[in-house]
Amino acid sequence: MKPIRLFAAAALLIGLLCPAFAADAVFPRGMRLGLTPLVGLSPAKSFTGFETEDHGVKVLVAELPAEAYGEVMNAFKANPEGTGGIKPESIETSVGIAYYTIEAAKDAQTNVRRYSMIVPGGTFSGYVAVQVPESASKIYTDDAIRQMFATAVIRRQVPVDEQLGLLPFKISELSEFKNVRTLAPGGAIILADGDETKGFETAPFMVIGVMGAAPAQPDDRGRFAQQAATTIPGVRDARITMSEPIRIDGMPGYETRIDATSGKENTAVTVVQWLRFGGQTTLRVIGSAPRDVWTQAFPRFRAVRDGIQPRG
Repeated sequence: MKPIRLFAAAALLIGLLCPAFAADAVFPRGMRLGLTPLVGLSPAKSFTGFETEDHGVKVLVAELPAEAYGEVMNAFKANPEGTGGIKPESIETSVGIAYYTIEAAKDAQTNVRRYSMIVPGGTFSGYVAVQVPESASKIYTDDAIRQMFATAVIRRQVPVDEQLGLLPFKISELSEFKNVRTLAPGGAIILADGDETKGFETAPFMVIGVMGAAPAQPDDRGRFAQQAATTIPGVRDARITMSEPIRIDGMPGYETRIDATSGKENTAVTVVQWLRFGGQTTLRVIGSAPRDVWTQAFPRFRAVRDGIQPRG
């Protein structure tokens, strides 16, 4: 056989035995981390990532805090041989060196191989977890998963419409906030004038999401609202200055205001929390602004709140 024919035959054989890649990286909806999935993997319906048609092979994609990558990197360097027979590995990607592990495990009665990878994302850490059942391990091999990991890419921004489309409610007014960032895909979102690099607290920002709880009785709403206000992340030395029932878009709600300190620069802020009750869940809208710009920020917060509607 001539060399060129031998090469072509070998290439064909490799293509038949090993999973191929799609042409471009795919970003799960709402994610800044993407990769080129192996053939047979499609966007998952019940989680953020990819899976095979029979749901056997799963690829979870997530975003972790920025410091997570450094912590993993330091742990790997401090113990390059790993622990419990699990040896850490590294791989070069377009966004920098990624670290990953491979381990044998069980999912119920099924033998599986699990892969975990973390990559630097600048203001976040990208994380990918893969589970391959024994029945698929001849196709989705260690080498194939490694090659998929190597295709990891980062996009700086997720289109606003893509982020808003994941939420269980509609937001029709953004009040000229400069940055929109998903906090939990399909669960919560932040609208901000600042950014993650400098911190959101030094400028007006909002957090909008759904709480998976509601007061059992109307008389419990005040207590429920004040308890919720004490769980607002990032505020210190908080003092409730007002808490009273209101109507929001014709539905029962509660407005609570707080004076507090927030952020690394100990910014003096005023915070408003609106709860809109209905069914077994509660819409929660939080607006925070430095105290010296509160008067200008509050109408913007209220405009966003009034533009939130249930998704039909």
